[in-house]
Parts: sequence; C-alpha cells; structure tokens
Amino acid sequence: MNADLALIWPELILTVGGLVTLMLGTFFSDREVGLYQLAAMLTLAAAAASVVALFGVDATVFSGTLSVDSFGAFAKLLIYAASFVCVFIAPRFFKDGMRAEYPTLIIFAALGMGIMASSRDLMTLYVGLELNSLAAYVLASFMRTDERSSEAGLKYFVLGALASGILLYGISLLYGFTGTTDFAGVAAAMGGKLNIGLIFGIVFVIAGLAFKISAVPFHMWTPDVYEGAPTPVTTFFATAPKVAAMALMTRVVIGAMGPAVGAWQQIIIFLALASIILGAAGAIGQKNIKRLLAYSSINNVGFMLIGLAAGTQQGVEAVLTYLLVYMITTLGAFLVVLQLRDADGQYIESIPALAGLSQRRPGLSAAMSVFFFSLAGIPPLFGFWPKYLVFEAAVNAHLVPLAVAGIVASVIGAFYYIAIIKTMYFDDKSDTEIPSGGGVVVEDAVITASALWLSVIGYLFIPVLAALSASAAAVLF
Repeated sequence: MNADLALIWPELILTVGGLVTLMLGTFFSDREVGLYQLAAMLTLAAAAASVVALFGVDATVFSGTLSVDSFGAFAKLLIYAASFVCVFIAPRFFKDGMRAEYPTLIIFAALGMGIMASSRDLMTLYVGLELNSLAAYVLASFMRTDERSSEAGLKYFVLGALASGILLYGISLLYGFTGTTDFAGVAAAMGGKLNIGLIFGIVFVIAGLAFKISAVPFHMWTPDVYEGAPTPVTTFFATAPKVAAMALMTRVVIGAMGPAVGAWQQIIIFLALASIILGAAGAIGQKNIKRLLAYSSINNVGFMLIGLAAGTQQGVEAVLTYLLVYMITTLGAFLVVLQLRDADGQYIESIPALAGLSQRRPGLSAAMSVFFFSLAGIPPLFGFWPKYLVFEAAVNAHLVPLAVAGIVASVIGAFYYIAIIKTMYFDDKSDTEIPSGGGVVVEDAVITASALWLSVIGYLFIPVLAALSASAAAVLF
C-alpha cells in the first residue's frame, strides 16, 4: 500500500489541495478571491510537478486498476495545465461572483480526469469519469442567477446522465461476457471469436465515451452548454475534459479492445467522418462565437479519431500531438474571446459585433487569426502539423479512403474560420463599441506566446514533441 501511495502523488496533492481550498472558503469571505485562486493554482502546479517527477515510470497500483506510465503522464500534464489557466482567468470574468467553490470544483474535476487518463480497469474508468462529470455539471450552472447558465447545467446533467447509463450498460456487458473488468483481461477475452454480447458491449462503451468527447451523433449537448456556461467554464470544457476523454477512449480502444480491431474500427471511422463533416457544416451560419468554437471542437475531435482509427502506435502518437496543439490553440482562442468587451464592460459573443475589430484591436485580431488558421490546419501554421500526422497514420494503416475523405472535408472547416477573419478585417465597423484598450498584461502575454508558438516557431519543437508522444504511445503497445 505504501508503494502504491508513493506513485499517486498527483492524485493525493489534488485531493488535499481541493479540500484545503474548500476549507478556505469556509473561513474566509467570498471577497478573498485571490486566496482561493492562489491555493488552486499552487495545487495544480504541484500536481503537475509530481507528474514530471514520475515521468518514465511504468507501473500499476491498487491491484492493477490504475496505471502510472508515460501515456497517463502526458495526458495529465495537459489536463493540469489547462485547469491552471482556467483558474487563472476566472476572477476577472466573475468579478464579485467567484466563490471558493469554483477553483475547488476545477481541482476535483482535474482529479477525476487524471484517474480517467490512468485507468486500467472498467470500474476506475467509471469512477474517474463520474468524478469529473459531477463537478462539470455544477460548473456549467455556476452562475445561478443567469438563466443561460442554469439551462446549460440542466441540459448537460440530463444528457450526461443518459450517456453515463449507456456507458455503464456497456461496461456491464463486457464484464458479463469476459468475467473481468481489467483491461488486459478484457483484451484477452476479445482475442478469440466475438459473440453478440461482446459486440454490443463494445458499441455501448464507445457510444458512452463518444458523448464525453462530443463526437457526432452524441454532440447535441455541446453548442448549448458551451454557449450557456460562463466563458471560463466553457474554456475548461473545451480543453481539459476533451484531453481526458480522448486519452481514456484511446486507452480503452487500444488497451482493452485492441484484439477486436475489426469490430471497433468501423465505429471509430463513422464517428470521425460524421464529426468532421457535421461539425464543420454546423459551424456555418453560427452567430455566437462560443457556439462556433463548440462546433470547432466537434470538428477537431473528428480529426483526432482518424488517428485513433488507424489502431497503430503511429496513430496514437498523432492523437497525442493533436491534443497538445489543439489545447494550446483553443485556450488562446478563448482568451481572446475573454478580452472582448463593449464600452459598458459587457462581454461580446456575437460574431457580427466583431466587424471592423482589426481597426480597434489589431493585436487581438491578429492573434485570433493565427488561432483560427491553426485550427483550420492551414500551413505554414503549426496546426497543420497534427492534421498531417493523423492523415499519414491513416494512410500507413491502409485507410486511404478515410484520409482522403478527411482532407476533402477539412476544406469545409476552413470556410467558417476564414469567414470570421473576413468579418474582423474587411466588414464595416459594427455599431458595438469595443474600446481599443483592455486586457491584463499577463493574459496578453499568454495570448502572444500562444500565437507565436502556433506560427512557424512551433516546428522547432517537433523533435521534442515526437519523442514525448512516442514514449507515451509505446506504453499501449
């Protein structure tokens, strides 16, 4: 037991830090926002540092239910980094409304996501997923006096409960027909001939996980929740949980269902193509920037699934690289959205209100253009690189039609990104008055750094990214 505890320092730090942050809210007033924020950021930073210290370890804890390996470490670093940023940006948005519960919920959600990324058992998978989900439902409805936020929380809860039931039913089928909940045991049982029960179990488990990554046709909650939730919460939903859910799906598909590639590959291919096409088509015509970014996340999940559909180590490496670049790009885009306020201090979400933004906030417009071109995968920006990797993995796995379809469909996705850039640079100035100043120095620095990294500078880090993703992906094979 002591040996197990020595390998789960990130989880222990998050648990203690979350409880401390919650207790601070009990003993101090809601005006002590900086205290809660500092406690949460220190907790997440300490957890990330402990992950780095354990990087390269390959072991299991608690009777093999959790894995401590490079794959989990890679995902956890992304999760904790995104959570850190979402705690950092929150006070300016909530103003007097941020209570200690917000950073506490972020910490416990990060704890659940870390368990998801490290799960080697169907039961720990479910525990981690629900710990994250319960915190996410509350975060979506965090602004109790805001009708949109309350509606977002209710929709997320109802549909999330349905997806949870689907996933749990799939888990029960896999357990019933394999006699084990351990990923290795499930994989061994799938090495032979598949019966109808196992096939249904595979379908239901993948369907439940597809909800968590917002893959079509389980995406219906995403635009409404992204629009209604507070913007820092939407930023969180679009990054950290996406990384955790994608890492979990990768570990389940490769680790638990690997021998049954013929059964799950066609499902993943369908999810990939449907997400790319419908995510792009749904974004066209959107008038709210947060809804558009919701469809953007659906679209990008489709490209990640192309890499997963390959079912090879190269495909998993491509997925991990894509997750890193996607997370940085999406964080940058939402940080720009958080900088957009009118003369009365109200946040701007309407896309038509961005007309002529380049004349008033040229730096912000340039940064947003970089983020959107990168999300579209337009070279030479660094967002092109992960798309190239997933297509290359698909071709090498003899999925040439899938790669071709993805490349053709990516053209549709480029349209709505370019349309917003056209609005900012070429449309007549809107009636909404956007002050030329604004922003916080640190946030501006983060936006600038992200935009620079996503330019051609990012290509300088390819050897490092390749080595890290290869080390992480090799664990699953």
